[in-house]
Amino acid sequence: MSATTDVPGRGLPGDPDAAIRQLYSDHARALRAYIARFGPDRASADDIVQETFIRAWRHLPQLSADDRPIRPWLYRVARNLLIDANRAERARPVTVPEQPAGEAGTDSGLEEILDRQLVSAALAHLSPAHQSVLVETFYRGGTMATVARELGIPHGTARSRLHYALDALRQQLQEHDSIAC
Repeated sequence: MSATTDVPGRGLPGDPDAAIRQLYSDHARALRAYIARFGPDRASADDIVQETFIRAWRHLPQLSADDRPIRPWLYRVARNLLIDANRAERARPVTVPEQPAGEAGTDSGLEEILDRQLVSAALAHLSPAHQSVLVETFYRGGTMATVARELGIPHGTARSRLHYALDALRQQLQEHDSIAC
């Protein structure tokens, strides 16, 4: 255990700003590590460390006059702040995004399934070369360079096939829309 953990409050400078700077330099790293073990994320841990030192600044006259070490007091304050944050998080009601009035009765899952079937049917009308470029680019997330390399075709050919495949797919979907109307 380092010597800074057992320093009583009487070892602090008389100037409040200097005292807080000294407390921060002596204890902030250990306090942040302690809070990080129990806190949800780094930003919350930083907030709790900051609030702990704000409370230390407010209680500096009592801490300076006391013969007890300061680090346990800082840990207790941080622990209380962690408990308060946890309680506040649990007390917040879960919010559900509001649906517009027109969409309250629709089933978006059904629409998604129908869209997938429509695109799948349109893909079936394309040539195998055009299908493979579309699938590798959009469904598997490949770049033009990786798609060209995987299909064993030049980069320019892959770009050209993608262009014509998208154009043919667009035409298939437009034909379906005109039939549906």
